[in-house]
Amino acid sequence: MKTKKNRRILQALLICILLVFTILPPITASAADAGYFFVDDAGLLTDEQAAALESRLSEISDKHNMDFVIFTEENADISSPMEAADDFFDYNGYGVGDDCSGTILYINLATRDCWISARGDGITFFTDAGMDYIIEQITGSLSDGDYEYAFDDYVSLCDDFATQAETGSPYDVDNMPKEPFPFFGNLLISLVVGLVAAVIYILVLRGQLKSVAPNESAADYMVPGSLHLTKEREFFLYNTVQRTARADNDSSGGSDTHVSSSGATHSGRGGSF
Repeated sequence: MKTKKNRRILQALLICILLVFTILPPITASAADAGYFFVDDAGLLTDEQAAALESRLSEISDKHNMDFVIFTEENADISSPMEAADDFFDYNGYGVGDDCSGTILYINLATRDCWISARGDGITFFTDAGMDYIIEQITGSLSDGDYEYAFDDYVSLCDDFATQAETGSPYDVDNMPKEPFPFFGNLLISLVVGLVAAVIYILVLRGQLKSVAPNESAADYMVPGSLHLTKEREFFLYNTVQRTARADNDSSGGSDTHVSSSGATHSGRGGSF
């Protein structure tokens, strides 16, 4: 009798456990949940380099309240780098807030494509012109195979662009980052070039004056009776001003958007390396 009662209790407990798992929503793991902002399926970095990059991506993601992701793979069968980037971001649970704000840099070693995709606040933080600028800055290092430097440069640029956008004026067509000007280096080069040119010019002139002797009198250079000034006057007749219309900037700036396979709105720009 006691055994039958224990069996009923055990059956009741099992039913309760099944009901709990039925009612609770399924628990899914994603790359973002695991903290993997850098997913290196192509194996471009060492474990130490990847850990350092992961730390930097996590830091700027927390700083700007959006996810910054880098995903690399070697896959020749993708339909397009844009779709690959969008889908990896959308279906792996990335993004902060209701609009899933963030950006992803997608690198495909097989097709030599790179693509930046943005979602949510990332669309306004990173305009088309801004993305083009970032891609231009990193493609040289990607082409040389210096992936660590390219990714570090990308993270620094993302931090700078997000910081600028938070002031209310994102980098765009008429507001791009100013390139650093090496003032002292260029000044030294200019002085050296100018000095060499001046020395060469003086030596040439000196070589042309070897047959000329000094003359203490200027009389030999004057033609007697050749010039008589009796009265001097200046008359202003007219002037002519030509005006040319300045061409308008055809680019309005901002970001063009598209809808990904998940139904989310993205912007994006890409290139090859």
